[in-house]
This record gives sequence, C-alpha cells and structure tokens, in this order.
Amino acid sequence: MPPINDLTTLIRSMEPALNPGEYVFTSVQDITAIDPAQIIALIREPEGISLILAEADALRYNLPVLFRCVWITLTVHSDLAAVGLTAAFAQALGSAGISCNVVAGAYHDHIFVPVAATAAAMGALRALQAQA
Repeated sequence: MPPINDLTTLIRSMEPALNPGEYVFTSVQDITAIDPAQIIALIREPEGISLILAEADALRYNLPVLFRCVWITLTVHSDLAAVGLTAAFAQALGSAGISCNVVAGAYHDHIFVPVAATAAAMGALRALQAQA
C-alpha cells in the first residue's frame, strides 16, 4: 500500500497502537557494548549518542535514564513528506497536558509519552482520530 499524504485521511486512519513495555531515552558516548538489536532509535548529537531502549535493557547496561516513557505507534503508513500530522497529534497531546517525543520511521510515526500519561495519551489520539 502506498504511503498516505492527505492530512484528513492520515488522521482518520492513524490507529494508535500501544507497544508493550516501558522505554527510556538515554545518552552515551560509545555504543559498542550495546547490542544493536536492542536499540529502538538512535541519533548522534554533539553531546553524545541519544538512544531509545526498552527500560530493562537500559538498566541491564547501567545507562542513565533521561526520560521514562511508553511507545505509541501510529499504524497508518504515513508519507514522510506529508504536512500536518505531527502538528495535529502534538496539538492534541499538548492540549491534554501531555509531552511527546516523536520519531518518524520510513512507514510510521512513533510517539513516546510519559508512562503516567499512557491512558490519557491514547484517549487524546483516539479522540483526534474520531474527529477527522
């Protein structure tokens, strides 16, 4: 199925799915001791290498926990050039007082929200979808 670019269709079809488990953001200088299969996302920054890992994996490696969260995937195949989807769900979550950190994959958008906000975030995303 080709990626979707139309904003209304994207929102109507986003189908947020909560991935099992809890995750953390961390930062390290060297990733050679970390199994690449355990890394959810990675980005290099001047200050270090930011990683998203399952919380259990981060603790096993004794990594600092910078942000503890859950992982929500929007299962719609969103076009990387689509305009407005991130703004729409960030506005919905922000209006509910929920912070979010977003990672765009080649096929889906991934949203990381505080563990305590799991139910409220899922509710806000489903309400946004229902309103489209």
